[in-house]
Amino acid sequence: MSRRIALVSSERGLRVDPDLPLAVAALGDAGYEVDLVRWDDAAADWSRFDLAVVRSCWDYAWRLAEFLAWAETVPKLRNGVEVLRWNTDKTYLRDLERAGLPVVRTVWNPLGPADLPEAEEWVVKPSVSAGSRDTARWSDASAALVHAAQLAAAGRTAMVQPYLSSVDDRGETAMLFIGGRFSHAVRKGALLEPGEGVRQDRNSRGDLSRVMPTAEQRDVAGAVFAAIHDLVPGAPAPLYARIDLVHDEAARPVVLELELSEPSLFLPQAPEGAATLARAVEAELQQ
Repeated sequence: MSRRIALVSSERGLRVDPDLPLAVAALGDAGYEVDLVRWDDAAADWSRFDLAVVRSCWDYAWRLAEFLAWAETVPKLRNGVEVLRWNTDKTYLRDLERAGLPVVRTVWNPLGPADLPEAEEWVVKPSVSAGSRDTARWSDASAALVHAAQLAAAGRTAMVQPYLSSVDDRGETAMLFIGGRFSHAVRKGALLEPGEGVRQDRNSRGDLSRVMPTAEQRDVAGAVFAAIHDLVPGAPAPLYARIDLVHDEAARPVVLELELSEPSLFLPQAPEGAATLARAVEAELQQ
């Protein structure tokens, strides 16, 4: 009997996620039956699947309690609910910092100018967000504080970080781990334009290119990936991870985000990553 895999997405993800066709093809070539399923499909019978793989559930940020409650009910889910619960709120950056890992300086719910990190520009965003929703880049401290106050007034945790000028020149480097090992790296171009304020329609897929990471980037990303075991104790190892790195003022790689919940794997930029994912699924099912 062939084994059945669910690639779990959202209504929008099913329409536009460019990873899905490549993942479906690679899993099919490996002998699996593959279903694309919305996480909120009330008719879905999750017990039918040998493994359910969370992919592009991009609406989780505004349905978080519902999303985590769903994840609690799904057997054989990867990444699992323990990882999702920890990783869907970017306050996990505090845990990374306490573990001695280099992260972008972050202030939580600042109340006045003295609370802002020293910088010429700032990025303000909610700690629960996806796709740069409710995120903006500010050169005026008062505007940054107003944005943070609006998020806090809505019951959200506001995070403020210095906007690192290296992003404009070097972009972000997404370090992809699949099946416990480094797979590939992709450069993402700068996304936040100065003076545009909060937008909900940014295209985060327009400026992407595969890159060869430096040894220092490999070291930082590897240390972050290794730390997940201790930061989410008792959880199965993540099937995949994406660690987004930028360079700080001293040109050192630092963590901007650790994506374990629904990251794009950038398979069109690294097509062999789809076969790597299929092998990781095989290894997961053999455990």
